[in-house]
Amino acid sequence: MFAVYAESFSTDDPLSGLVVGERPDPEVPDDWTTVEVKASALNHHDLWSLRGVGLREELLPMILGCDAAGIDADGNEVLVHAVIGDPAWRGDETEDPRRSLLSERFQGTFADRVAVPRSNLVPKPASLSFEEAACLPTAWLTAYRMLYVQGGLKPGQSVLVQGAGGGVATALITLARAGGLQVFATSRDEAKRARALEVGAHASFETGARLPERVDAVMETVGAATWNHSLRSLRPGGVVVISGATSGPNPDSTELNRIFFLQLRVIGSTMGTSTELGRLVSFLDATGTKPLIDRTLPMSEARDGFAAMHAGEVFGKIVFSR
Repeated sequence: MFAVYAESFSTDDPLSGLVVGERPDPEVPDDWTTVEVKASALNHHDLWSLRGVGLREELLPMILGCDAAGIDADGNEVLVHAVIGDPAWRGDETEDPRRSLLSERFQGTFADRVAVPRSNLVPKPASLSFEEAACLPTAWLTAYRMLYVQGGLKPGQSVLVQGAGGGVATALITLARAGGLQVFATSRDEAKRARALEVGAHASFETGARLPERVDAVMETVGAATWNHSLRSLRPGGVVVISGATSGPNPDSTELNRIFFLQLRVIGSTMGTSTELGRLVSFLDATGTKPLIDRTLPMSEARDGFAAMHAGEVFGKIVFSR
């Protein structure tokens, strides 16, 4: 079958290990099924995989891709939840110490077909196209959990989204606005600040700029470059929710004094559960909100999508269609 896969790793030139070609059909364990992939979304996770982060060399070649929307073996239109857990685990899948994502221990979604546990399938709403639905399982689910599960935000509260532009950040802005929050966003790029306003931010600012008021919560995916600004933007008792650190995990100053004196909360957040993915689908269906797609490419042109993400030339999600 046709597939996009990692053949080797390179820290400096991750795209050098990317191959677009043929791979064997997926093996299907008991209690698993196959999904005919109609669309799949690109994530930073896929670039990190090409650098050898989260993927072991002995598992190469590995089909990349976490997200998929398609048709299951029974003819149903479905989304694929990307978190693969231990079958014996009970409770929140994101807390399972043996969990992984598709394309880490199991072949991923950039292919004609993908094998997944039956419990990982969520019905696709008719209100979303396959391309729109494919954006949800990683970036949009991550954003939903950050805002409404870990952040516990309610309508009327305020939130700052750091680093507008990427898939998670644009999802955060859109979902926050749809949920009745006051939304601020930052970016170093003037064009991305303007686009943040178009997709739902009430105001956008240059990275590090002082906000007109302190916020109830900050959604942090940038890391070291914005950490101090995130803490200084919070009201007393506010919360910063972290799901990534694209600029590095170790800020020059942790500002522990500010954290304890203002009673700030720092909460980590990773992906989301299959139940939360179902709630996200219902949220979008009820509000008429749709994922922002930067571009849609045929999977045969996946290398162009990877190159755009690697260069930072993205606002929203890159989607591969079949």
